Amino acid sequence: MAYAITQTCCSDATCVAVCPVNCIHPTPAEPDFGKAEMLYIDPQTCIDCGACADACPVDAIFPADQLTGPKAVYVELNRDFYQRRAVTNAPDVPHFPRSLPRDIPNLRVAVVGTGPAAWYTADLLVRDIGAEVTMIDKLPVSGGLIRFGVAPDHPDTKKIGDSFSTLLHHPRLRMLMNVEIGKDITPLDLTDHHHAVIYAVGASADNTLGIPGESLDGSLSATSFVAWYNAHPDAAETEVDLSGERAVVIGNGNVAIDVARILVSDPAALARTDIADHALAALRGSSVREVVLLGRRGPDEASYTDSELLALKHLPGVELVVEDHPMVRSAIAAAAPGSKAALLADLPLVEVDWTAPAATKRIVLRFLSSATEIVGRKSVEAVEVTRNVEHHTAAAEELAAVAITAAHDTIPAGLVLRAIGYRGRPLDGLPFDPLTATIPNDAGRVIDPQTGAPVPGTYVVGWIKRGPSGGIGANRECAAETVDTLLDDAEAHLLRGEVESARHFDRLVHRQKPAAINRKTLLAIDRAERERGAQVGRPRVKFGTVEELLAAAEHG
Repeated sequence: MAYAITQTCCSDATCVAVCPVNCIHPTPAEPDFGKAEMLYIDPQTCIDCGACADACPVDAIFPADQLTGPKAVYVELNRDFYQRRAVTNAPDVPHFPRSLPRDIPNLRVAVVGTGPAAWYTADLLVRDIGAEVTMIDKLPVSGGLIRFGVAPDHPDTKKIGDSFSTLLHHPRLRMLMNVEIGKDITPLDLTDHHHAVIYAVGASADNTLGIPGESLDGSLSATSFVAWYNAHPDAAETEVDLSGERAVVIGNGNVAIDVARILVSDPAALARTDIADHALAALRGSSVREVVLLGRRGPDEASYTDSELLALKHLPGVELVVEDHPMVRSAIAAAAPGSKAALLADLPLVEVDWTAPAATKRIVLRFLSSATEIVGRKSVEAVEVTRNVEHHTAAAEELAAVAITAAHDTIPAGLVLRAIGYRGRPLDGLPFDPLTATIPNDAGRVIDPQTGAPVPGTYVVGWIKRGPSGGIGANRECAAETVDTLLDDAEAHLLRGEVESARHFDRLVHRQKPAAINRKTLLAIDRAERERGAQVGRPRVKFGTVEELLAAAEHG
């Protein structure tokens, strides 16, 4: 019996590397790898060896005959993938680890950030290249997207952090936490003490709608809401009013699905996760019974991944429905097998009475719709929504037979969350492209847009490099590209030669920021959170403020 890959696939391709018969696709060498929602195992070629399951960092791979109930659909998804496309199960060209030039025996690299992109980069530099790496973060805890972005009810996805934890004890890795570049130390301080600096700072800002009422109380970005329920210190003062019966989420990507799911999930189930204590208390008293997801395009162009929608179908005690509309109905009826629209074929199509609250907890998928105004005196009371008749997924000739008129609805709501994407932020001393919200670069090498020349010894990786696309695992290939670029420059003698000592840098940091945290105190925080969790049957109980984190570090 073949193996199959399931919902929590992180797409970092560790499984591809260990497969002896090359039956997992797409591979990093294939053009659609970066766009793939997940990886798939060819059931005709799989020899049932289990090497992929052993290597998977998020426990997403299982024997197909063990996948029953809601997970049985992944057997079909893996099989359907190969029925829709031709693949060649030939091995990728092997990527052999590179080594440092002999005349640079002690390469020192600073990595700014501690999210997945930073950890993949540090892992390559420390284990494969033999470099000395200093990881720096403005927060007292590491993890980035793993700690503060992954939903608390996705514990398997968080397991990828365990694969990085062993690196924490490596003698060539140093940690400097609670240190902000541009405030506590400068980019020049980094370049003076390291041969190269790699920025892995992500995309922490959010896009705005630019519509009236967006600044009302009760109108938040999904970024803020996710930070709130994941105990990000920057969200410690965030207030979320859950007294209304309906919430509207603008967007229909995976983040939109995450926040919708958290809003209507059973708090008793969330109480077994690492959700923030303040969020759990608020959700226990929540009045939200219905969440509406507004997608401006049609069912076949939804941004969520198939696996996240499939999981949403089986959320206990919650009904998932599609708001009926002729164009939506036509798109679903004409959907090709394996398409996103086809996934909706078994869901109820309902005409929603927006003036009445839902009888039971439910999530409503409303397609071809845009919010034009958020209405309220001081806080959110409703959302004005128009139908986007110019967007559709069915063929034009099929739509010609359907009488279509633009619709306008007022949807009463007490909470509005915009989940319309992330943006990178400018960094002191580095170029920035405001259109793409990224740092201009060539394969990770930072480029000065004024001159077109590289910024010596300066690199980027992750979302600040390529924009907010791709999940956690996509950072693995992204990191490999940036490290290769850095090594090319090292071999061409383009990196800084003499740099100040690591000890000198430590003294500088602690003089500028006495509260800087090192590896020992970082581990003390982790230990304290896990101990707090063990007392109440949870994986960890997070500290939600910088002050609490620093106190735990001090007492650890």
